[in-house]
Amino acid sequence: MTYPRVSIVLPVLNDAPALGNLLTELEPFDTDALEVIVADGGSTDGSQALADGAGCVLVTGPSGRGQQLAAGVKQARGEWIWLLHADSHGIGDGLRWLLTKGAQPCWGRFDVALADASPALRLIAFMMNLRSRITGICTGDQGIFVHSQLLAACGGVPPQPLMEDIELCRRLRRLASPERQARVLTTSSRRWRQKGVLRTVLQMWKFRLRYWLGADPNVLAREYYR
Repeated sequence: MTYPRVSIVLPVLNDAPALGNLLTELEPFDTDALEVIVADGGSTDGSQALADGAGCVLVTGPSGRGQQLAAGVKQARGEWIWLLHADSHGIGDGLRWLLTKGAQPCWGRFDVALADASPALRLIAFMMNLRSRITGICTGDQGIFVHSQLLAACGGVPPQPLMEDIELCRRLRRLASPERQARVLTTSSRRWRQKGVLRTVLQMWKFRLRYWLGADPNVLAREYYR
């Protein structure tokens, strides 16, 4: 049996437009070396039909990014696991690099840019990338990649409703330092535009600080999504 080199895991919930765009970007990579797993949390907008039509592995279950990622990873057969957001784009260079990456177990992330970026959003992206270089903690926007052996060794993606990316990096960092790829992924700036840059920054840091101080991610999630 031939196994793929890379398994992309995409958690989605009513993300049909973004998912459609991303799957279009992946069409040139229609190869046995790649599998795409869409972990759907109960979409009603046609996301599941899009995934089916594109030949993706479709996993359905309760909503919650950590739970969805964990469920998707359980189905992944690839040597390398790439955790992506559906609203990521400009992923071609990163995927070509990952498809040819050696077998040495490691993990890491890409630099990120925010779409339609104002000077303030360019500064935000710069600070996100700088923070990850200093702390070794990455976010889902940065396209975390990890060798399947290393992911298994740290216990997989934590199936928690919020801060699953932070917790995953904390666990992986105990095993190996992250690798930074300067190839840039672009992600949506929608939440920044909707809520405002300053408000979004303060909210994100508030929740992260509370998590670092031991707050229950279930409690944080209820507050974050209300």
